[in-house]
Amino acid sequence: MKQSLQLKIGQQLAMTPQLQQAIRLLQLSALDLTAEIQENLESNPMLEIDEEGHEQEGEKGQEVSGEGEHERVNGTELREEQMVSAPDAETAADSAMEMNGTSEDMPVDSSWEDVYESILPPSSSAQAGEGDDRDLDAMNSPDTSLRDHLMWQLQMTSVSDRDRSIAMAIIDDIDERGYLTTPLEEIRADVSGDDEIGMDEVMAVLHLVQNFDPVGVAACDLAECLHLQLQQKPADTPWLRQTCELVRNHLDLVGRRDYKTLMSKLGCDEEGLRGMLNLLQTLNPAPGEQIASPKTEYIVPDVYVFKGNGAWRVELNLEAIPRIRINSSYASLVRQVESPSDNEYMRQQLQEARWFVKSIQSRNETLLRVARFIVDFQQNYFEFGEEAMRPMVLADVAEAVEMHESTISRVTTRKYMHTPRGILELKYFFSSHVSTSSGGECSATAIRAVIKKLIAAEDSRKPLSDSKITAMLRAQGINVARRTVAKYREAMSIPTSSERRQML
Repeated sequence: MKQSLQLKIGQQLAMTPQLQQAIRLLQLSALDLTAEIQENLESNPMLEIDEEGHEQEGEKGQEVSGEGEHERVNGTELREEQMVSAPDAETAADSAMEMNGTSEDMPVDSSWEDVYESILPPSSSAQAGEGDDRDLDAMNSPDTSLRDHLMWQLQMTSVSDRDRSIAMAIIDDIDERGYLTTPLEEIRADVSGDDEIGMDEVMAVLHLVQNFDPVGVAACDLAECLHLQLQQKPADTPWLRQTCELVRNHLDLVGRRDYKTLMSKLGCDEEGLRGMLNLLQTLNPAPGEQIASPKTEYIVPDVYVFKGNGAWRVELNLEAIPRIRINSSYASLVRQVESPSDNEYMRQQLQEARWFVKSIQSRNETLLRVARFIVDFQQNYFEFGEEAMRPMVLADVAEAVEMHESTISRVTTRKYMHTPRGILELKYFFSSHVSTSSGGECSATAIRAVIKKLIAAEDSRKPLSDSKITAMLRAQGINVARRTVAKYREAMSIPTSSERRQML
């Protein structure tokens, strides 16, 4: 094969490490960003926590000299003309060139905006930790499993070694919902050694375990679980005897909501059946879950939304993340170090610290800008609720704030907004649209709210079917298909009409 030279012209987008860092910080949640800041504080001596932050509003941070003093930027409220959006994909190359040029020309001991603060709403102005009487040990303690809970009760019970081994085998075969998953005959065969163990012994130990907390544990099926809980009720509980019969013999009819057959089988009227069903609803079909409950996850809001002076305001929750600054005591040592290698190391650490602080500020500015647009666009939601939600997609926000859709996607992922209507993820405000008969548009969130409202107001004896809900929505000018109504209903975890039918 003959070798030859070819000339090709092409373009390639290169992203500097600083730009990659800015984009990565943009998509971090508040908790992840806190961990990232802590990691940089430990690895970079040029960064430190700003524990003071007592400058007067309107006062700019200035470079200072002397031992123990620091350069700092006052926390002032962001204004639109001050906002700088995160670099978008289309302008990444130009932004990278500008940032590289800045890093080369910047004096080492120049002033830098190290800390960005904001005036938080009245609800968040209190200092962290004031009046905080929560049990931190209980919050940080590992969750107790159902098995550990049952084993602890077994240790507190006086039984023979033989019965204890049977009880341990039974407890090991109880799932996290509280049900016994292995037949008793297999358990008897597993624990039988040289000494033969009879089924009567296994049954006796099983009854012992079934008296442990939580009530209803170690049952073989749902009927036995509910019956065990009914046995713990006071003897004078209304409809107790009839409910026990219902659970033992007619639980399948309850699942099918065949109330007429139930009344015929039990020989009761509608009032009596209603009393039994009310008692049945006080029982727990999965008693083990109340012990082995999942660990609570806490959400830290990134922005606060509140109404002041007749207008909706948006403020950053900067107390959610540590405030950092450049330690000018270390920064001033850059010019004093004579060793070339040490001087280069300190210059590099100082520059990385400044880029990190600047990236956090850019993240905050971009987040605040997007959040303000969302609140302004969805003012009807904050005033009137979900039914007034307007359809909105990423392109709408990207066009308004002059950013790329990928940037909007990053800045709204795992970011939360504290509002008078609860803590909501920014992505909650995005929804597709459905055409109306008048030629307008209705958001999917608003349609789900209407469906939920119609179901809440329905007659429980004759619940609305998906077809009936579709017809009612079309009567209001909302053109949706029956399968769309079914999809929205399932997304809200609302059962079908047959499963919603009740006595009342």
